[in-house]
Amino acid sequence: MAPVMALVIFLSSLFLLRFVVKAWWTPIRIQTMMKSQGIGGLPYAFPHGNTRVITAMRNRSMNQPMELTHDIFSRIQPHVHSWIKIYGMNFVNWHGSQAQLFVTDPELVKEILSNREGAYLKTDLEGFAKKLLGESIISNEGEKWEKVRKLANRTFHADSLKNMVPEMISSVEVMLRRWKDYEGQEIDVHKEFEVLMTEVISRTAFGSSYVEGKHILEMVSKLLAITVRNTYNLRFPGIRYDTVNGCICSGIRSKPTTICFFSLILKTSDEIEAEKLDKRINKSILEIVKKRKANMDEGVDEFGSDYLGQLVKMAHESNGSKRISIEQLIGEIKAVYGAGHLTTNNLLSWTVFLLAIDQDWEEKARQEVFELFDRGTPTSDGIARLKTMNMVINESLRLYPPAHTVTRKVEREIKLGNYTVPANINIYISILALHHNQEIWGDDVLRFRPERFTNGVARATKNNPAAFLPFGMGPRTCIGLNFTTNEAKIALSMILQRYRFTLSSNYVHYPVDVFFLTPKKGVQVILHHV
Repeated sequence: MAPVMALVIFLSSLFLLRFVVKAWWTPIRIQTMMKSQGIGGLPYAFPHGNTRVITAMRNRSMNQPMELTHDIFSRIQPHVHSWIKIYGMNFVNWHGSQAQLFVTDPELVKEILSNREGAYLKTDLEGFAKKLLGESIISNEGEKWEKVRKLANRTFHADSLKNMVPEMISSVEVMLRRWKDYEGQEIDVHKEFEVLMTEVISRTAFGSSYVEGKHILEMVSKLLAITVRNTYNLRFPGIRYDTVNGCICSGIRSKPTTICFFSLILKTSDEIEAEKLDKRINKSILEIVKKRKANMDEGVDEFGSDYLGQLVKMAHESNGSKRISIEQLIGEIKAVYGAGHLTTNNLLSWTVFLLAIDQDWEEKARQEVFELFDRGTPTSDGIARLKTMNMVINESLRLYPPAHTVTRKVEREIKLGNYTVPANINIYISILALHHNQEIWGDDVLRFRPERFTNGVARATKNNPAAFLPFGMGPRTCIGLNFTTNEAKIALSMILQRYRFTLSSNYVHYPVDVFFLTPKKGVQVILHHV
């Protein structure tokens, strides 16, 4: 028994030592190192770091509607807004024992996203987020990322997008036929755009029906909601720290400050539901893949020329260096249905909201559409020439960016500007902080002024492109940039040809953060036939 006890004591001591290093020594060392360079932040607190404080701030800021203003930074990211004022443009935050360096200095942002030394990698996904995005181009690095990035570049290249235009137009026409029943009445365009984007993505990227796409999207949306609920919940080895619900043991909820030592045995209801959703999503995606495989077996058009077809082809590639795993294939489809769908849906919703309260710019955009297309169908060449529309969309993306944060991780000690950043630190770039920075955009930073983009993004940002990041920048710029903006331009052009809209008296201004900047209560407008 003595050797066994000695081994148990040794392993317990080793575990305790590693825990102390991770949960106490490393955070204190990083905090001291950053403070010596002038980068402050709320002090590290075991075991939750600053998550409890952030959760309370977010709950207070987003639990009620707000007045009709575009000043949303302090609402969506209250901790960032507050701590920039206290600690400066760059500060350290703590997610449990994990250090997070928040960067809002445009010069440093440019250095990070350009990533010339290959030091700034995508942040590792864990827990619910990993189920949501999995093995996708959003999260992968190295060879896995390069394989799919090349495919995505081809699929969403300008020439390929031209071939998608007819499908996009057909989907918008279906929506507009439905709108005829609401002329002169109120309609929630946010809900309408959700249906539209599901149809567009299903038809252009996957060639499947709206019914199949809707089924997958509904499950992805539920998984997204669970992920958001658990963003600030922490895990330690053998411990779960839940800043929202507290410890969940035998179905009993305790105070949020409770530490649960049974997390390896018991699972929360969210964990159980997420696992079920993940399995069902994977099964549904594999059913679509099987149909493509069946077509190949029957000699019908191989796997297809759309994004899904090319992914399936790569999954069956005989050359191992070119082949992707089934997990990667599933991850890419989840990402396009989730991130791709929500990005465009929210962009269109906020843009219509902005035009509905600024009739002058709505009319300017409409006149440009009539000049280029009259009342005819938009064309690829005409879409590329929509200068006023482009200005409107850019200003919408500035005020209400669908994604409001970019994350990276540092695996080795690196020089960032004049700072030395230690290894094993995550970097958070607040897009909202950059887009709502008065020093960059001027005293009218909170006003809807598309004319600021008259001479392009460079002039609008005082020649600092890192100050405008709706789709990121550098080698990891979002692959969906052109796809999303093309969708938005086509939909808005066709809507403006037929309707003008005013904001309904029932509209409630309720922007919230659910991974994407979303109008919680929808966007209700009154349709007026042109």
